[in-house]
Amino acid sequence: MDVILLERIAKLGQMGETVKVRDGYARNFLLPQGKALRANAANKTRFEAERAVLEARNLERKSEAEQIAAKLDGKTFVVVRSAGETGQLYGSVAARDVIAVLADNGFDIGRNQVDMNNPVKTIGLHTVPLALHAEVNVTVTFNVARSADEAERQLKGEDLSSADAIYGVDEEAAAEAAEAAANDPDYLDDEDGEGSVDTQNA
Repeated sequence: MDVILLERIAKLGQMGETVKVRDGYARNFLLPQGKALRANAANKTRFEAERAVLEARNLERKSEAEQIAAKLDGKTFVVVRSAGETGQLYGSVAARDVIAVLADNGFDIGRNQVDMNNPVKTIGLHTVPLALHAEVNVTVTFNVARSADEAERQLKGEDLSSADAIYGVDEEAAAEAAEAAANDPDYLDDEDGEGSVDTQNA
């Protein structure tokens, strides 16, 4: 279907351009959202008559989007979720969760403005691109963790995606102890796992 764009649409065209799109995309998104008109003589005349109003409205929307982008730029939002020892979430953080977290923080973002190809399924710091306007994009960070404390640790650069990291096991110290035990023939593991020296033949 040929349509006349009423605003700039990424990867499609500029306001006023006539472009060919899939019928379903036009009927289900562009036309009902008021982003395009069917390309015919009557609508071309209508567009030219309303061009000044449409351009003014587009500039206003762009200005609003830029103000929101300035507030969101560089922000990090904490999302607490249950996860296993390997950092795999019991569930996921999807676009609807992103919208809810942003709304809780005073940002009204629509579903079509969240550019997530796949939901987040692991703990960690995840960037989420937001298309606030056809010409205004911003990226925010979602700090997905099991608790607020873990979120703080992740923000400082700690990798909490392993059981050792969760329970505070010092991997370097553990490796040194294992090496010492392997090199010491008199080192025996006792019931407490601490090791003792065999003095029977001393």
